Amino acid sequence: MDLAAIIVLAYGLYYRRHHRRDLLFAYVALNVGIFAVVSLLLVQRVDIAVGFGLFGVLSIIRLRSSEITQQEIAYYFVAIVLGLVNGIASGFPLTALLLDGVLLGVMFIADHPSLLGRTRHQVVTLDVVHSDPDLLRVDLESRLRARVLHCVVTQIDYVRDVTVVDVRYAAPKSRARVR
Repeated sequence: MDLAAIIVLAYGLYYRRHHRRDLLFAYVALNVGIFAVVSLLLVQRVDIAVGFGLFGVLSIIRLRSSEITQQEIAYYFVAIVLGLVNGIASGFPLTALLLDGVLLGVMFIADHPSLLGRTRHQVVTLDVVHSDPDLLRVDLESRLRARVLHCVVTQIDYVRDVTVVDVRYAAPKSRARVR
């Protein structure tokens, strides 16, 4: 059941929507590893110190990638939880199946492209420094060809005349091509 759940999460939901092959493998490997460890801990009686040691090892693992979003961290978390649920509830298959279904259903809906699909995030480096926030917004909207929802200046370099801005914007509706 765990393999079916992680395949649906990693291949069916994540990869089809986000197309990051490196994280796809990480989700599957992490899930299977967690499932194996939890299954072993349930079969073999161990001291509570081993549980704390496992927690310590998992807490020092850093999510290393070129760039990882909060959305991708959520997929990591669900991959871990699926492994834990299926390992712990292996004696109660209906409970595990129900919890798997709830977790996968929530991820399907929460990350569905039609829910918040037009909202975008980008870090923009401008070749100008704006002293007026309204002019900055107008410049960003002109360059992005979209309505700026929120922007935060993260860096200003007066020597090189550069501004780095973290921008949230609503992407314009795509127009159908006329042939």
